[in-house]
Amino acid sequence: MSDPPVKHLSRWPLILLTVLVVMLSVAPAVATTILAGEAPYDRIFVSFPGLDVGISTAAGQGIADLSSTVTVGAVLWILFFRNVRGRDASRVGGSIELTVLQVASAAWATSAGAMVVLEMLDSSGIPFSRLGEPGAMSFLYDASAFPRAWTVAFVAALVTFGASMFTDRWTGLLIPLWASAFGILAPVVVGQILVGPNHDFGSDAGIYQALLTSAAFGLVLVGAVRTLTGRLIDPIILWRLGKTLVVLLPVIVASDLLLAWFKLAGSGLLESVTGWQILVRGICLLGVVAVIATGCVWGRRGRLTARRISGLLVLATVLIGGWLGGTAAMTRIPPPQYFAPTSISQVFLGFEVPDPPTVLVLFTQWRPNILFLVVAIAAVTVYLWAVRRVRLRGDAWPTGRTAAWVAGWAVVVFVTSSGFGKYSAPDFGVHMIVHMSLNMAAPILLVLGGVITLLLRATRSDPTRPAGAHDWITWVLHWPVLRFVFNPLIVFILFVGSYYGLYFTGIFGEFMRFHWAHQLMNVHFLIAGYLFYALVIGVDRPPRPLPHIGKLGFVLAAMPFHAFFGVILMTGNMLIAEDFYRNFALPWSDLPAAQYFAGGVAWAGGEIPLLLVIIALGIQWSRQDAKDARRKDRHLDTGRDDEFDQYNRMLEQLAARGAARPAPRTVEENET
Repeated sequence: MSDPPVKHLSRWPLILLTVLVVMLSVAPAVATTILAGEAPYDRIFVSFPGLDVGISTAAGQGIADLSSTVTVGAVLWILFFRNVRGRDASRVGGSIELTVLQVASAAWATSAGAMVVLEMLDSSGIPFSRLGEPGAMSFLYDASAFPRAWTVAFVAALVTFGASMFTDRWTGLLIPLWASAFGILAPVVVGQILVGPNHDFGSDAGIYQALLTSAAFGLVLVGAVRTLTGRLIDPIILWRLGKTLVVLLPVIVASDLLLAWFKLAGSGLLESVTGWQILVRGICLLGVVAVIATGCVWGRRGRLTARRISGLLVLATVLIGGWLGGTAAMTRIPPPQYFAPTSISQVFLGFEVPDPPTVLVLFTQWRPNILFLVVAIAAVTVYLWAVRRVRLRGDAWPTGRTAAWVAGWAVVVFVTSSGFGKYSAPDFGVHMIVHMSLNMAAPILLVLGGVITLLLRATRSDPTRPAGAHDWITWVLHWPVLRFVFNPLIVFILFVGSYYGLYFTGIFGEFMRFHWAHQLMNVHFLIAGYLFYALVIGVDRPPRPLPHIGKLGFVLAAMPFHAFFGVILMTGNMLIAEDFYRNFALPWSDLPAAQYFAGGVAWAGGEIPLLLVIIALGIQWSRQDAKDARRKDRHLDTGRDDEFDQYNRMLEQLAARGAARPAPRTVEENET
C-alpha cells in the first residue's frame, strides 16, 4: 500500500460542491415540470396527476441519476483505479471510495424505490390521493413499464449497497458492477428511446451513453471527492484515469450526436424544448471534454499540480451536474420523435421492411446494428493490440488464432448488421439463421482465438506497481462464481434449454416487441454458445476443464436436442409468436412456411457445426496424445523419468525373493 499521505482539509468545499451538484441535477427537471404544467401530459394523452406528483418524480429522477453515476464511479475506482500493490491488492476496504460507494448506493436504492411508486402515478396520470384505493397499487404497477424498470434499479442498488457493506475481496464487487449496469439501463431502455422511427439506432446509442457516462462521469465525481478530502491521486492512477477518459469521451460524444438526430426527428435544433435541452446538455458535455483535454495537455507538459488537478476535477464536476440535470429534464418533455408519422413496422422495429427477404435483399440491404458493431470493433482492437504487444516482446502468437478471433466477430457483425439482422425480427426463418449463427458459428471461431491466454501473455504482474490487467484476469479466473458458471451441467442447460425455454413459453413473442429485449436475446445466444464451446474446443483453459472423453460425450449429448427442436418446429401446429408477426400484416409474410424453414435451419444448423466440432475435438485429442508421448520420450531420454527403471527393479526384487524361497515339496517327497 503506497497511497500518498492524506492532507487534512476543511470539509466545507466538499459540502458546498455536493449541494451545488445536487441542485444542478434536480433543478432543471423540477423547473421544466413547473413551467410545462399539463401540456406534456396532454400531448401524449395522459391525464395530469398534479404538480406534486410531477415535481416529486422529476426530483427523484435527478437524484437517482446522480447517485447511480457516483455508485458506478466508486465501484470502478475500487476495482481498477486503486493505488494498492502486492498482496493487499485483492482486498478492498478502508478507503474513501468505499465510503462514497456506501453512501451513493444507499441514496440510489432510496431514490429508485421511491421512483417505483412515483412512476406508477406519473406515467398513468394518477394523483397521490388515489394511491390508497383498493387494488390501485397492483393495477398501476402493471399499467406501465416504468415501475418494473425502477424495480430492477432498486434491486440492483440494494445488491450494490449490500456488497459495499460486507465484501472485503476485489471479486466481491464484480456482481455489484454487473447489477449496476442492469440497474442503470432498465429505466433508460423503456423510456423515450424506445419510441419512434429509427428507435433501433436511438436505443443502442442510449444504451452506450447511459453506461459510458455513468463510468466516465462517475470516475470524475469520485476523483473530485478524493482530492477535496485531501487525498492526492498517484501519478500512475492519474495517467490510467486520463487514458480511460480519452477512450470513453469520444464514444459518449458520438452517441449524444446520434441521440440528438434521433430525438429531433428532422425538426430544427431550436424549434422544440427538447432541442434547447439537447443544446444545453451538449454545451456541458463539450465543457467536460475541454477540461479533460486540458488536463491531458498539462500532464504531457509536466504542468499538472495538485491544485490544478483539484481545480479541473471540481470544474468537471459542476459541468457533469449540469449534464445530469439536463438529462433528467429531458424525461419531462415528450421529444419530437414521439409525433413523427410512424408505421406499424417502425413501431416494433424502427424501420420499414417492404421487400421480401430474398437472397439478394439479405445480402445487400444492410442496417448497422450499433450495439454489436461497437462491441466487435472494441474486441478486435484490444485483441490486435495484445498481439502486437506480445510480438514486440519477441514472443510468437499463432496467426490462425488471430484469424479465428477476427472471423468470429466478422460473423457477428454480418448476421446482425446485414439484411439477415434487419429481417431477423419480422421473419422467423431469418431469425433462426441469426440465432444459429450467434449461438453456433461465431462462438466456435471466438473460442479458438484464445483471448484470455493472449491477454495474460500481453500483460505482466508487477508487485511494484498498482494492480493491473494481469492481476485482474487472474483473480477473475480464480473466482468461485466463474467456476460455477463454467459448471458443465449449468452450461449444458443454458445452451440446450434456451431453445425450449425461449420459443415454447411465450417469452420470445414478448421479447420481440422491444428492441432492447431483442438485443438482450442476441447477447444471450452469443454468451451461451461461447461458454459451451469454450468447454469443448476452447484454447483458453476453463475453470472446470473436461477430459477429452468428457468433451466428446458433452457434444454428443447436445446433438439430439437440436434435432428434436427442429422437428417440433417443422411438424408442430402451433405458430411461434403468431400474434407478434401478424401485427406487421406484411404482404410477403408466410408464417407457416417461415416456421418450417426455421425448423430446418435449427436442425441442420445445430447438427452440422456439432459434427465439425467433433472432428476438431478428435484432432485436438490426437495432437494432445502425440504431445504427451513426445514429452514422455524426452523425459525418458534425459533420465528425468525413471518410472520404467523403478518397474524393472521391482520385477528383479520379486524374482530374487522367489529364488531365495525353498521350492514346494512334491507328493512323493511328502510320502517318504
